[in-house]
Amino acid sequence: MNKGIGVLMEKKRKGQRIVSLTAYDFITARLEEQAGMDFILVGDSMAMAVFGEETTLTADLDVMIAHTRAVRRGAPGIPVIGDMPFGSYERSDSQAVGNAARFLSEGGADAVKLEGGNGRMVSRVRAIIDSGIPVMGHVGLLPQSIRKTGGYRVVYADGRDALFREAHDLQDAGVFAIVLEGVEERLAGDLTAELDVPTIGIGAGRYTDGQILVVNDLLGLSGEFRPKFLKVYARIDRAVLEALETYAEEVRSGAFPEEGHAYHARDDK
Repeated sequence: MNKGIGVLMEKKRKGQRIVSLTAYDFITARLEEQAGMDFILVGDSMAMAVFGEETTLTADLDVMIAHTRAVRRGAPGIPVIGDMPFGSYERSDSQAVGNAARFLSEGGADAVKLEGGNGRMVSRVRAIIDSGIPVMGHVGLLPQSIRKTGGYRVVYADGRDALFREAHDLQDAGVFAIVLEGVEERLAGDLTAELDVPTIGIGAGRYTDGQILVVNDLLGLSGEFRPKFLKVYARIDRAVLEALETYAEEVRSGAFPEEGHAYHARDDK
């Protein structure tokens, strides 16, 4: 049975670390639930991890919802959070509410995540929550804003005031958790200690309430992509490449298929 997003707040109260990953498909989601993830984020990182795009800005709403549905089927027992892509919530509160509702009604998500904590984004968050949809916030490095910021920029001490203000404004608006991305470790720890809602770090050091990574990166499926915060736990790319090369060799040599792989005429006697 899905315990819902309330389990995250319960873990913060108990001082238990929150563990999460992204997932984009049924099989990966099933494995993540079996591994004991506390929640899954169907991230807009899908644009890069699955579709080979250079940024997350091209993530498509309809595609995101379809993949959210696949993840929901793979992991029915833990919270699934849909990441609202660029262009799906910026225009108005009504746009944000309508598209957030699609993640729940069509994708089967338990909640949605939005980037940013300025006044306009807080308005979107409030509107979505007022409609009955739980929201996870996201502050610090904002991949959907790289055109405005000029790239992927970590938040250091000079960004403390804005970071803390946005996080507190999101908490006041009613978010159930906040992702801290690309934040200097000391700042992330101080902010986590101030907030009542749990923080989920990615590139934010050791002192957040939980951690999240892109699953493809963790499994070594992202080539030479090696940001400082990433730990690669397996080189699945090598195992897959070896299997594919062996298959190709066996087909070309005639070693596959063998007799045992073939259907034969029935013996009805």
